[in-house]
Amino acid sequence: MDKSGRNGRKGGVSHPVFAYMYSRFAPGAERLGAAHHRDELLSGISGRVLEVGAGSGLNFRHYGDAVTGVLAVEPEPHMRAMAIRASIDVPVKVLVVGGMDSRLPVADAVFDAVVASLMLCSVPDQRVALAEMYRVLKPGGELRFYEHVQAQERVLASIQRAVDTFWPYFGAGCHTSRDTLRAIEESGFEVTSLHRFRFQPCLMCAPVSPHITGVALKRLSG
Repeated sequence: MDKSGRNGRKGGVSHPVFAYMYSRFAPGAERLGAAHHRDELLSGISGRVLEVGAGSGLNFRHYGDAVTGVLAVEPEPHMRAMAIRASIDVPVKVLVVGGMDSRLPVADAVFDAVVASLMLCSVPDQRVALAEMYRVLKPGGELRFYEHVQAQERVLASIQRAVDTFWPYFGAGCHTSRDTLRAIEESGFEVTSLHRFRFQPCLMCAPVSPHITGVALKRLSG
């Protein structure tokens, strides 16, 4: 539930209360393990990187020397302001811009890697967002993903579907029960690495505790 609730409206979105609450919650989650998951997400990443839904910029300090630059797209203005501040003192050059996942402000096939970090839960249409990520990647380029997902356990999956009747209203568009891995695979990506795990930094985070990290490739013929 990292993100700012992208609703696809022209000109961006605004969720100041969520942005404030997330800024208060995030440091504790990072200490409890989220920072380690970001290290796993970005280990070995290289070249020119596009980060979609950059939020408050928590990934920025985890990029290594092999990254030549990061273009970070964040539609929510309060989160974007936090991301700009976070981009000042990090190991790589980061440019933070506004933009929507439904139409990324970049040309086709220009990035070596795209990063989707705790944002596919809140996009209006995963297929549209993933198609855009596929479009901007070079053939053979990587999609690095870190997302909370639909539970494999039947009981928790049922709970997720129930809480999704109200969760998006308080979580800035976040859905707990999305089968994000399936959406990635159905968008033409080839998943080459996958790690499933549970992460629950607070009691109320139980519905969003099932997580995945991994790598998916844009096919060379794509």
